[in-house]
Amino acid sequence: MYKLVWKDEFKVDGKPDENTWNLETGGWGFGNQESQYYTNDLKNAYIKDGVLHIVALREDYENKNYTSAKLTTYGKKSIQYGKIVVKAKLPKGRGTWPAIWLLPDSIQKEKEPWPLCGEIDIMEHVGKDPFIIHYSLHSEKYNHKINTQKTHFERIENIYDKFVNYEIRWDEQSIEYYVDGIKRVEFKKETNDSNKEWPYNKPYYLILNLAIGGTWGGKIDDSIFPAILKISSVEVYEKS
Repeated sequence: MYKLVWKDEFKVDGKPDENTWNLETGGWGFGNQESQYYTNDLKNAYIKDGVLHIVALREDYENKNYTSAKLTTYGKKSIQYGKIVVKAKLPKGRGTWPAIWLLPDSIQKEKEPWPLCGEIDIMEHVGKDPFIIHYSLHSEKYNHKINTQKTHFERIENIYDKFVNYEIRWDEQSIEYYVDGIKRVEFKKETNDSNKEWPYNKPYYLILNLAIGGTWGGKIDDSIFPAILKISSVEVYEKS
């Protein structure tokens, strides 16, 4: 059984709630040679009609040719174990790279380096591979830089046309992935796993972002903009 800890249904038009969300800014590529500059401008992240809009635009800004937004709960809402459900409608088009994911507080508080700190990817999608949804975990031993990440991907229909529930159920021994309540994959901690193999035993914060291009997003189709990642709700539960 799970008990609701907090949720955001984006009921108030305008800026995302500052009690929950930070708007991270920057354009340094984020380790993936990404092509966007993340701004805190209302045109890139706003709430309207009960939906959070994360908008990527084709525009020159600082040292980049695209803008977008990245929201995090760092320092405001930490999560350790339980259930996380994010209801999202994804953008389509070559060059888009929307993600719903988690990083640990330790990457900022203690400067614990990636990938030793760990990363939990609830949902990733790249527009060059339509309808394919990825679920992944990254650690010192298992990560995409050395092509050893714990990962699973599959085709999910209607991800562009309707809101879909992307979910993890996370405890001391495993992380399970669900889409619209149907279990898709489970990753389990092994008996002798240390922080190098299983760093998912500390507080994490939630990230919602729409990257453009980069090492995985790839070539960008400039005809697709504005590209919008829409989020209608975020729910976080702990085990009761």
